[in-house]
Amino acid sequence: MTEPSHIRILVADDHPMMREGIVGLLGRQSDMSVVGEARDGREAIDLFERLRPDLTLMDIQMPELTGLEAIRQIRALDPQAAIVVLTTYPGDALAVQALQAGASGYLLKNCIRRDLLTTVRNVVAGRRVIAPEVAQQIAIYSAGDRLTEREIAILKAISEGRANKEIARRLHVSVDTVKADMKRIFSKLDVTDRTRAVIVAIQRGSLHI
Repeated sequence: MTEPSHIRILVADDHPMMREGIVGLLGRQSDMSVVGEARDGREAIDLFERLRPDLTLMDIQMPELTGLEAIRQIRALDPQAAIVVLTTYPGDALAVQALQAGASGYLLKNCIRRDLLTTVRNVVAGRRVIAPEVAQQIAIYSAGDRLTEREIAILKAISEGRANKEIARRLHVSVDTVKADMKRIFSKLDVTDRTRAVIVAIQRGSLHI
């Protein structure tokens, strides 16, 4: 990848104040300019196709179409597209999915002021940049026990307010099996209650509701 002398950036985030802060920060750099702002994943794809920016900053959780799916579709349009994920959570499953989809960087929103400019320049130069906190979670995720499809189904049912008996009927297993699965879920997610299990699974990108 040839590094451009002036970096044209597309910012995709559904929070207006976040976009405003990012645009303001980038706008003060002599080698960068924001060429477009998207409020959701669909708009991000449309603007990318029309503007062909040097780099896209992509919020991973947006309405209409998730940032993850937007990354996949943008990379289908341009396999060389440079995309940096912006997210609130370190993730693990979600980070792996984003990188597999073609993201070149993964940056936590609370590190934007400190790391965004360096990340943009490095990614445009062809380097992959992953926040240290995210890299650590990816390592833990890769080395540890991942949630099974049934465990994810149980968590989804819990997020809908289902009791163990109803979950057992839905999954065609016994209540004792559901209880045993819950113990394994708690162990894998390092939690002690159902509500926290759902929250952590969402944060890690294992559960989508």
